[in-house]
Amino acid sequence: MTCDPRVLRRPLLVGLIPAVWTVVLGLWGLSRQNSVWRDEAATWQVARRSTGDIVRMLEHVDVVHSLYYLCMHGLFAGFGPSTTVLRLPSVLAIAAAAACVALIGHRLAGAYVGLGAGLALGLLPAVQFYLQEGRPYALVAAGSAASTLLLVNALRGRARKRTWAAYACAVLVCGWLNWLALLILPAHLITLLWSRAPRGVRVRWAVAAGAATAGVLPLALFSLDQSGQVSWVPPLTWHMMIGPAILLAIGGLGGLLGRRTGTGTAPGTGMGAAERTGAADRTDRTGRADRTDLAGPPDLANRAGRPGPTGTVEPPGPVTGSPSVAAVGLPLLAVPQLGLIGLSLVKPLFVDRYILFSLLGLALLIGALIGRAVDEVARRSRPAARCVLPVLVAVALVALLPQSLAKRSPASRVDDVLAAAERTRQLKHDGDGVLFIPAARRDTWLVTPDAFTGTRDIALAETPEKSGTLKGVEASPARVRAAMLAQRRILLVTDATGVARPTRGRRDRTKAEVLATHFTLVSDERIRGRRVAVYERLAPAGGG
Repeated sequence: MTCDPRVLRRPLLVGLIPAVWTVVLGLWGLSRQNSVWRDEAATWQVARRSTGDIVRMLEHVDVVHSLYYLCMHGLFAGFGPSTTVLRLPSVLAIAAAAACVALIGHRLAGAYVGLGAGLALGLLPAVQFYLQEGRPYALVAAGSAASTLLLVNALRGRARKRTWAAYACAVLVCGWLNWLALLILPAHLITLLWSRAPRGVRVRWAVAAGAATAGVLPLALFSLDQSGQVSWVPPLTWHMMIGPAILLAIGGLGGLLGRRTGTGTAPGTGMGAAERTGAADRTDRTGRADRTDLAGPPDLANRAGRPGPTGTVEPPGPVTGSPSVAAVGLPLLAVPQLGLIGLSLVKPLFVDRYILFSLLGLALLIGALIGRAVDEVARRSRPAARCVLPVLVAVALVALLPQSLAKRSPASRVDDVLAAAERTRQLKHDGDGVLFIPAARRDTWLVTPDAFTGTRDIALAETPEKSGTLKGVEASPARVRAAMLAQRRILLVTDATGVARPTRGRRDRTKAEVLATHFTLVSDERIRGRRVAVYERLAPAGGG
């Protein structure tokens, strides 16, 4: 298989091929053997609530994901809850991001760089993980890719008022999906400065960026009151810097080699060195340039390699303000990583999924490396150069196959809500009491309530919907103790050993103490990160 030259002359196909490729990767093993883990369970159970209940909840918790929850509520209402509906938005979002990355690479450095970047994005291990995740991070990546494509168009002299309006809207939506997405703005600012963008472009960018920031600021400020939600994030340590350091090293190499190939482009043509070589040969054979290959803005005709007044083809030249792949990719990769590290020095926030969109920059820089490889081979054999990209993609696919398979298995996540619910369905008896330690494990019931039909949540005082919380409000320890002692049989849903944290809170300690003192364990099973145990009363209900 080789890259058909006709594909290289059609930007639409350069974007479409990575999008389809990413959709195929996303649909592969999408259900993860019908498993849903705790983070996705939050999406699932919130999306099933009414709009009013969701808004009430957002006043107390998870306001940072408000737009995402409302969107998923609409999808669940329209198509019903399922793992496909839960995850398909992320698949389509990463596919859109891959198309945007491919178009960016194509416009900056030629079709080979664009195709390489777009195809590489879906193969990155972290992207494969969140490609099939029912959370908003893939959608943030899609919006970030779209805003970067709009910025590149503006830097290449194709900006109109609607371009900047679309840019502001893209950043605004990203910010409402997760306000840490605003870290893309300093990355874009560095791209503008690196590319020596004209003052007018910088001013228009500042206005658009300011408008988007103003729109996200109320959400960011309100979410500060809910900062306890990220209290589980550990403080920054040196070993946490290993991953970002490796990413930046790879990105720096891609940027360096991309620059050494002149980013492989004739701005305005979307052609790399290999493509330009083929176009030059066709010019030699026909006495004129192939206008399809060299399509670009009319005012760049000569600089893009079209015949000049004398009939000769002039070599491609630079376009003022047109960025290199390095100028776009390196800031996009580095600034969010370094920015989140900086924020984490003030408050622990360093979680890689919060800046998943930074991997768009890595994909662009990998595309630059692929473009360099194609250029090197093209100097020796143009037909062989067409095989470079397919061969590299095939090798990467095979090399990453173990990781790809692992990320599509239930074991790739810390637990499985649906598996625990199904085991509860098999073990329950009518009239059983159910306990959750900690209370957050109530998501097992909230996602699959029919699995608990005939049982009673004996600790629950106020439902999640009524209380406007994710896990509901439990009764006082004394009331929980009395309710437990009134039960003959109790099902406990908790975390498996290795996943469970030390029991915290007086209420959970009371649950554990009563079970140990007044009940005997008759069944104890560990299912994909969770534990479902059955306890029976040692003495008649109501006894000491």
